[in-house]
Amino acid sequence: MNILGNILWLLFGGIIIALEYMVAGLLMCITIIGIPFGLQSFKLAAFVLWPFGKTTRPVESGSGCLSTVLNIVWIFLGGIWIALSHLFWGVVLCITIIGIPFGKQHFKMVSLALTPFGRQIVYK
Repeated sequence: MNILGNILWLLFGGIIIALEYMVAGLLMCITIIGIPFGLQSFKLAAFVLWPFGKTTRPVESGSGCLSTVLNIVWIFLGGIWIALSHLFWGVVLCITIIGIPFGKQHFKMVSLALTPFGRQIVYK
């Protein structure tokens, strides 16, 4: 069931959001300071490309205030725009009955798009 959900996800906006993460990652990797943000963006692109069957959870060891600082910088570097893209796709997909599960998935990813540091992607 996860494979079918992931294939339909690609058709219902998943590929566009993954490309958005990839472009953001490439732009952030231009500078040395932006490399950690670019790498995080690439991880999120892989998650957004095939999200069903995976989930996120806080990192057990925790990285303390470093992840808080990185999340604040992330929001200003583009996290807000990606979160707004997830919000847009979530609203558009929830208009139809068939799109509701995909819209709910986009709504779950809004918080991940805003604060990705200090979280890890795991298989269910």
